[in-house]
Amino acid sequence: MHGTSSFVSRNRSAAGLRFIIAAGALALSLGTALAQVAFDAPDANYQGRVRAGAAEMGQPVYSGSEIKISGQDFKPGQSVTILRGTQALGDGAITADQEGKFEATFKLPEDAAVGTHPLVLTTAAPYHAEIVELKVSPQVPLSGQDKFEVKDNKLVPGLYQSAYSARNDGVFVTSAVGRPPVKASALVKVNPETLEIVAQVTPAEAPAREDGKEAGLYAVYGVAVDDANDTVWVTNTRQDTVAVYKQSDLSLVRQFEPGVVPHARDVVVDEKDGKAYATATGTAKVAVFDTKSLEQVGDIEIKSGKRGENFSVGSLKFDVESGKLFTVSLSTDEAAIIDAASGEVEKVFPIEGSRGAIGVAYDGRTRRIFVASQGSDNLLIVDAESGKTLHNVPVGAGALNVAFDPVANLAYVSNRGAGTVTVVDPDGNIVANLENAPFANHVAIDGKGDVFAINKAQGGDNPANDRISKITPRK
Repeated sequence: MHGTSSFVSRNRSAAGLRFIIAAGALALSLGTALAQVAFDAPDANYQGRVRAGAAEMGQPVYSGSEIKISGQDFKPGQSVTILRGTQALGDGAITADQEGKFEATFKLPEDAAVGTHPLVLTTAAPYHAEIVELKVSPQVPLSGQDKFEVKDNKLVPGLYQSAYSARNDGVFVTSAVGRPPVKASALVKVNPETLEIVAQVTPAEAPAREDGKEAGLYAVYGVAVDDANDTVWVTNTRQDTVAVYKQSDLSLVRQFEPGVVPHARDVVVDEKDGKAYATATGTAKVAVFDTKSLEQVGDIEIKSGKRGENFSVGSLKFDVESGKLFTVSLSTDEAAIIDAASGEVEKVFPIEGSRGAIGVAYDGRTRRIFVASQGSDNLLIVDAESGKTLHNVPVGAGALNVAFDPVANLAYVSNRGAGTVTVVDPDGNIVANLENAPFANHVAIDGKGDVFAINKAQGGDNPANDRISKITPRK
């Protein structure tokens, strides 16, 4: 035993010596190699912009997709290489043209993993390096069409959101077309049975911007109904504000001044306590309004639980039974629960499995929060008490909004990139995946078991563009 031990020890010593010699040789080799690398001046004025996505513009990236990586604002003649790990993609180095543009294509493997892949872009003459992200989305097949009755109708261009009024049995839908100055926008009232427009109004012209440029219309985006006061609240995202209309004839009751809610997205109404709440996307604030006096009465500020980071509110849900507000953070992937009566933030917690959390819904019976995450293409079903993610459900490219229907006990997720509405039960099972192409944008319930889904145009005169769909589970 001792002899054997000694032999092993001596052999280990010899092996260790060989390792030290080899390591020294490697270090010398690396040192020599590094010494030969040209550490010329980096590109101090780099302005390049890069897009990595499906070769067909506007389509999701799936395993096996044709990929196009394009860039602009590079220096003419600059060499550009895109790598995954140490392997160059496409045909290797590309040269930017005289306009500083380049384009490279390659095909993803059929077994490419779903998720966000960091690619490395490097340039030469002068040198620069950065990470370019390529998201590969889950491809969820259509299913369960036989379980639902779906009727739809084409409305007006640029549909965004909808909200149902039980008092007047009407669906209110917002629309806005293009980027500022927006010149086409409408608030429409729709018959929930026929899905025909019964009233329509164009918002007023907004005042000129401080730089003197035209501001366009007070275009409408988010929407909520206040049946207690027979009004409709909308967000004017481009003017950073909100407005109130009458449900009966869509006449304007009050247009709030620009700037009161920066990049206003969602608006919800607490009819019992007479408050309306609007999210200021890009900030940590939820603006609060009195629905009778039509005055802003304050802001609720949400502090991120992540050190050095800022909460950025996305969608907003008000639960009547609990009196709670639920929202999520785009920037930090957190959820927040707010006591509406006091305006106090009760808790903020991270959402495990989320990237780009944006849509939110709540089931008061199971006390579960439903979070649609655009960056990770999934629906997270989260326990509101513990903050634990109970189910992580891949639903399709660009999961954007979610609504929970307590009558059918189902969550409906609009997946903008995939052009689908995925129906999921509270235990994370996909019940159906329904087509809502080209761009599924929003879902809303009527409290009677029906869901209204909105889609947007992809361009051109596509008959599928800008439709409202009424989705009803079959008995």
